[in-house]
Amino acid sequence: MLSSLGNFSIFIFRYFKELFLPPFQLNEFLRQCYVVGNKSVPLVAVTGFIMGLVLTIQSRPTMTKFGAESWLPSMVSLSLIREIAPVITALICAGKIASGIAAELGAMKVTEQIDAMEVAAINPFKYLVVTRTLAATLVVPLLVFIADFVGIIGGYIGYNIHNTMTLQRYFINVFEHLEFLDLIPATIKTFFFGFSIGIIGCYKGFNTHNGTASVGLAANAAVVSASLAIFIIDMVAVQITDYLF
Repeated sequence: MLSSLGNFSIFIFRYFKELFLPPFQLNEFLRQCYVVGNKSVPLVAVTGFIMGLVLTIQSRPTMTKFGAESWLPSMVSLSLIREIAPVITALICAGKIASGIAAELGAMKVTEQIDAMEVAAINPFKYLVVTRTLAATLVVPLLVFIADFVGIIGGYIGYNIHNTMTLQRYFINVFEHLEFLDLIPATIKTFFFGFSIGIIGCYKGFNTHNGTASVGLAANAAVVSASLAIFIIDMVAVQITDYLF
């Protein structure tokens, strides 16, 4: 375990070292942003909509008992923005992005394509790892914003199943109790979610050995490790936020 932790730490250190050294693989970075981000939008949007809809429907009876039904839009929105949407979206990305990266790089490793890149005087770490990790770091926060917005829309539809409220009034209720400090911690931790998803997927794929059977094991290990990292990061972020704010 300590050996793996040391190798992973060296891998992260090499990432930050290669990140600021030329040449910069801009075209590959943009392609990875499309692969990681654009193709994940439908899944994230559907999940965000369902989260907002279900949370509103499930919370309405309890809020009605206490005569606080008018607080339902702000309560659901705060829950989505602060905690639910970032974590659920990150877990979805861990299952889709981390596994895809690990499987892709693992297949390249066992078929010696990475070795061929080194022979061709191409830095495989720069081309494969840096671009994918940086893309995941920057794209995951954008996916969380999409999940937040679609989740609020889902909450609006869920609210109007039993009540009637205009979309304008619903958003007024949402932003009436939403402060800027609610967005800062939730946004900052999504960058760490994205980084952990990208770097763990790359690490598992880049260190695949023992034939093609290990590619599936690397993808599975990437999902498990990235999901665990997300929960740990979220736990630390909540403690820091509670202490500072």
